[in-house]
Amino acid sequence: MKRILIPASGAVLATGLLAAGLAGTAQATSDVASDPMAKNAAVAQSIAQYWAESNGAALRAATASNIWDSKDVAKLKSTGGYSADTKPGVVAPIGEEKKTATKSQNVNMPKTIGKVFFVNSKGERKWCSATSIQSRYRNLVSTAGHCVYDTAGNADTMSKWVFVPGYYQGKAPFGIYVGKQAFTHYDFDVYEDFDRDYAFVTVYNGIKIDASKASQVTKSEFEKHVGPKWVDEKTITRDEWVAGVEKYGVNGPFQSKAVDPKVETVAKPADAAKHIEDYILGKGPTAGVQLTGVEVVKSVYTNAGKGLDNGNQFERLSTKLPISAEEYAELNKAKADGKFLGELTVDLDNNKQPKAWYKQQFFIKKWIKTSEQFRYWVETYYVQDVKAADAGRLGDAVGGQGFAYNQPTGKYVRVFGYPAAAHPDGHKNFTGITPKWCYGKTTAKTVGSAAKKIEEHIALKCSMTEGADGGPWLLKYSNAKRLGYVNGVTSTFNDQDGNDRVDYISSPYFDGETNTVYKAAANVWSGKIVG
Repeated sequence: MKRILIPASGAVLATGLLAAGLAGTAQATSDVASDPMAKNAAVAQSIAQYWAESNGAALRAATASNIWDSKDVAKLKSTGGYSADTKPGVVAPIGEEKKTATKSQNVNMPKTIGKVFFVNSKGERKWCSATSIQSRYRNLVSTAGHCVYDTAGNADTMSKWVFVPGYYQGKAPFGIYVGKQAFTHYDFDVYEDFDRDYAFVTVYNGIKIDASKASQVTKSEFEKHVGPKWVDEKTITRDEWVAGVEKYGVNGPFQSKAVDPKVETVAKPADAAKHIEDYILGKGPTAGVQLTGVEVVKSVYTNAGKGLDNGNQFERLSTKLPISAEEYAELNKAKADGKFLGELTVDLDNNKQPKAWYKQQFFIKKWIKTSEQFRYWVETYYVQDVKAADAGRLGDAVGGQGFAYNQPTGKYVRVFGYPAAAHPDGHKNFTGITPKWCYGKTTAKTVGSAAKKIEEHIALKCSMTEGADGGPWLLKYSNAKRLGYVNGVTSTFNDQDGNDRVDYISSPYFDGETNTVYKAAANVWSGKIVG
């Protein structure tokens, strides 16, 4: 067992306390640190939709966590090592609470494993490996602490954190489980002590999102829609554009834009006032010119003559139109968001009650040569119909591994994860698409790291690279039942023989303090997102 000590000077010291008499020295108020994630069901649903939209595009765009520098993997060495702080203990997996395991020679991947996805402080979409684990409300995920807490950004937790069991190529066969509350050891949360690089996260009930149906809508319906939406553009001829503008108006779906941004302005024709609509369509009696414009705020419109109109080459146009009270309210919100640049006014009756509402817009239009290259297109607007359904509790959907702590080294474990990164020599034999496994006896050799305060890790001979971090180390794994006991999580990647290839991985030692963190998380309810 190790404690982070805070001496009177305020410096942080890492020390292995093997003497029983020192076991209680300088303990934190609690070994358990907890931080909220998605604070309510509405926020959780928006996070799930973020990952599910466009057929899981965000999930597919995520890359493996890269907290470890592949060019700087360490060698294992003997350090002070771990020390068990209480008697060994286990918690049975879901469904095996009162059953005896049977022997089997089959090698099967556990249903409980998957990937956790999150957005780090740099705005990057990342993922790690993880597993469902036994808990009172069947709602708990086990992974590495650095896959939950943003140590690089010095933030509490990663944003948009979700667990996707059975993940494959953007698919979430059992649903998306959004993190509600994260638990880790106080020393990792506060001091980033990687001897405590583990975390347990309670998740809401899973949510299955069907975003496969899309509907074509009008431009106004498109602008009002809240949720996934997109615009398809089709290139058209100038004549098609003119006909479209004549039918739908200049604010409709028919669009044009000068390809060359250095459009030359010309003097405003004398009869512009008579033929302004013709000029908008490029059909004016003065050949070779066309009128284009942009909406501006009133102050820009008012000051347009002060050097901006470049010798009367700009047309200023103001429109004031009556609108409904409902449209007035919507435009008022749009104005606050900077989406409406005009002015809003209200006429009052004798009782000072609103009786009429108006909007006034200001435009600056310029005359340009029609010989300039233009692009013409028509827009088609689509919105996506998103339907969300409850996928139930995580443990009910995929089961949950048991939990073991204070176990001696030298026992066989199976380690699962989604390795993806290249070895230090550049060799990349893992894709991160499918889960892989390692099997062997744990060793008391640890990787010493002053920067990450590592003194008590245990190790396993295994060539999995980053992406596998957070994956479970399962003791007494039954291949037939696909169940075992989580007795560690992959934390570091190491090169023992010096050939620039990862050949050992390591995990924090799960002791009685780990059990304290686990029990705190395992008894917290989370609830549903929908339904």
